[in-house]
Amino acid sequence: MAIVLHSVNPLKFQSLLSKRNSLSSRRSLLPLCSSSSTDASFEARRLVVQEFDPKIPLEQALTPPSSWYTDPSFLDLELHRVFLRGWQAVGYAEQVKNPHDFFTGSLGSVQFVICRDASGRIHAFHNVCRHHASLLAFGSGQKPCFVCPYHGWTYGLDGVLLKATRISGIKNFSLDDFGLIPVQVATWGPFILVNFDKDICTQRQFDTKVVGNEWLGSCSDMLSASGIDSSLRFLCRHEYTLRCNWKVFCDNYLDGGYHVPYAHKGLASGLNLESYTTTMFEKVSLQTCDGGSVKQGDDFDRLGSKATYAFIFPNFMVNRYGPWMDTNLVLPLGPNECQVIFDYFLEAAFMDDKDFIEKSLEESKRVQMEDIVLCEGVQKGLESAAYRSGRYAPTVEKAMHHFHCLLHENLVT
Repeated sequence: MAIVLHSVNPLKFQSLLSKRNSLSSRRSLLPLCSSSSTDASFEARRLVVQEFDPKIPLEQALTPPSSWYTDPSFLDLELHRVFLRGWQAVGYAEQVKNPHDFFTGSLGSVQFVICRDASGRIHAFHNVCRHHASLLAFGSGQKPCFVCPYHGWTYGLDGVLLKATRISGIKNFSLDDFGLIPVQVATWGPFILVNFDKDICTQRQFDTKVVGNEWLGSCSDMLSASGIDSSLRFLCRHEYTLRCNWKVFCDNYLDGGYHVPYAHKGLASGLNLESYTTTMFEKVSLQTCDGGSVKQGDDFDRLGSKATYAFIFPNFMVNRYGPWMDTNLVLPLGPNECQVIFDYFLEAAFMDDKDFIEKSLEESKRVQMEDIVLCEGVQKGLESAAYRSGRYAPTVEKAMHHFHCLLHENLVT
């Protein structure tokens, strides 16, 4: 078969190339459906979503079907329609406290880097070299610029392409057209948020109140008043990999303390579970519980007089108790695997109390290990042919039902 090469007017080619480069730097980077995605598979996923009906009252509702927790194609739908829309928490401001600080992360197939430039401004970019798609940065640390480890293309911390190596002879090329693809970034309190859903060509500054309202809805001020703010100091990070779907961990968090007296007897002894309350907002559910009585002669009390547990849709949890705040970020790694990142913050007055810190972290770890056993056991049950759907305990599992309704709303729009 002969290959026919068509001649192109050089001026017309330059115009087309310029338009294409301009488009590529502006377009939304939400993954497109692959060529193997057929109408039949889309219809099958739509039917799975519709198996949960958010209009049925909590007292009569069935929980989502087990396929929501086991089907790889369902996770693909979640990544596109849940995680890559709206503001997502990805870290905390202290990670980029100083100029030239950076850290990297991923969400599904999306790789990103957060950095602070020399002027003090925070940026977020897709962590992909515009030359041949190599990842640019790894882990965290300090860099005056990003140098691609593959061919040495160099980018400023503002995303500008500073140097493209060995391109003598290249035509119709401009450094300005090949800067890093930006991601919208903002902060609220101590947290860094990104939004992959914005179709942008340049980053812009966001008003904190506007971001708070978009991310948290009407409970933004309430969370600030609960001590979830920038006054606490970061202490440490613990990471866990669980053999369960990411939603299993969220469901466990959102059962209104239902499992606490059965699975966390140590934690239960420090809480007054009769005082447990759950309040739902647009994208947030707030669980609160009074602390229990401290045993006479025991000076150790990590929980304090009241604990607040805030779940921010879809995958971020903030726990404020005593002098502590810890956050839980749940990242899907597959249909039956997730990573949970725990970041611990502490009031400044306690930072030198090594004994208190050690005991607190030991207790927290014990609770997490107990939860891991529960969650991995649930995942095995979800994968069993014996289970299809369950029911809600109406007095305590309101927040879990709210979470499932929000998921359904995102998946069908």
